[in-house]
Amino acid sequence: MKAIGLNHVSIVARQLHESVAFYMDVFGLEPVATPNFGFPVQWLRVGELQLHLFERPDGPPTYHHLAFAVDDFEALYTRAGEADLFDAVTFGHHLFELPNGIAQLYLRDPAGNLVEIDSLHAETLSPDIRANMKRLADMQPQSAENLRATLFALPLPA
Repeated sequence: MKAIGLNHVSIVARQLHESVAFYMDVFGLEPVATPNFGFPVQWLRVGELQLHLFERPDGPPTYHHLAFAVDDFEALYTRAGEADLFDAVTFGHHLFELPNGIAQLYLRDPAGNLVEIDSLHAETLSPDIRANMKRLADMQPQSAENLRATLFALPLPA
């Protein structure tokens, strides 16, 4: 037996309504029917997968995170900057270019969850955004194996 796919990710929300509004507003996620678990929970649709938010008083772990591929990285970057959502603390900066040219942006949601946003082609981003980007290859030595790494196992839909 082996896993055939990822179904959902569950993360903590300190105030469920605030986190639901954040993921709907920033990422365009849609709420779906959710069972009653006896405590506040909301499921949201992310393409063919789901994000499950559950209200608990505990905060999230520092480095655990989820990552989204979005259809307009620059718009999300601008919006996140205007809303002061960037997380420049956890990894020492908020925006990186991986050796294979993928851009990674880190931000925090209202509950403090670390959220990564990925763009396939960092070189196509505007000069203003690229000026804020740190190249991982300039920060850490990369072996031949490191250079083969990719975040996307399958091509993204156009």
